[in-house]
Amino acid sequence: MVDEAENGLRESLRDALRTAMKARNKPAVAAMRAALSVIDNAEAADASAAPPVEAGHIAGGVAGLGAGEVARQQLSDPELVALLHAEVERWESTARDADGLGRSNDAEQLRAEIAALRPFLEEEA
Repeated sequence: MVDEAENGLRESLRDALRTAMKARNKPAVAAMRAALSVIDNAEAADASAAPPVEAGHIAGGVAGLGAGEVARQQLSDPELVALLHAEVERWESTARDADGLGRSNDAEQLRAEIAALRPFLEEEA
């Protein structure tokens, strides 16, 4: 597990998002938001680690203060890079499909987002 303060890729993406927002760079903003969302979804708490539900006054409740809380997963930078590589591959496939369907505008938008994200994948790899 990695402390969030040590997670350089996430912080770099957040900094790039702020910069892209200030520059009004829509493809970069979309790419950074999507990348951060992919990371947040991958680090979601594992529901199977939750304590068992007990019968009581509150339906679905567990006994004890904070007993129902489950910690989020923390992925390392190499794991995050692998996750984002898979997402970029999916975007590239979607862009090819969009080209095949005659939706070149959508394909170009995806390619612009990929180009905005690519430096983070090369720098961390």
